[in-house]
Amino acid sequence: MKKLSKVLVLLVLALGISSAANAQSQKIGYVDSSVVSESMPEAAKIQQDLQQYLTELDQEYKTMTAELQNKYNDYQANAATMSQILRTSKEKELMDLQSRIQEFEGSVENAVAQKRLELMQPLLEKVQDAINKVGKEKGLTYVIDKALGVIVYIGDDAIDITADVKKKLGI
Repeated sequence: MKKLSKVLVLLVLALGISSAANAQSQKIGYVDSSVVSESMPEAAKIQQDLQQYLTELDQEYKTMTAELQNKYNDYQANAATMSQILRTSKEKELMDLQSRIQEFEGSVENAVAQKRLELMQPLLEKVQDAINKVGKEKGLTYVIDKALGVIVYIGDDAIDITADVKKKLGI
């Protein structure tokens, strides 16, 4: 029994030493991908394209609300002289238009998020590719993205590869 416990203790010790040695050989770097992506020349064009898209959506909204206002003013001005069937038809038309405007308002946020993702995807892929290359060149085991806010501690010996990634991208 004593022999078995000695073997177990030695085995646990050997595994512990092996794990400690393995942990010390791992290199961890970090990058701030938001700093990198904001520094890229494409970022300004993406922001400009997104702003143009927002302007187009805003113009469409203004057009729809102006149409509603004009039809409502026309309805109010002529309601007294309209037949019941025409008045009911105009009221339904106003309610349908108002409903379309509300649907439009509800879908704008999703449409903007979709457009932002569509515009950002090539840039994000480029940044990720550069991060992968720098991580491989530096022999890193892990690279943590500081921009995601998941870092609780960065030691003095941590390696910041943000500048290397920017250099790899030529920025």
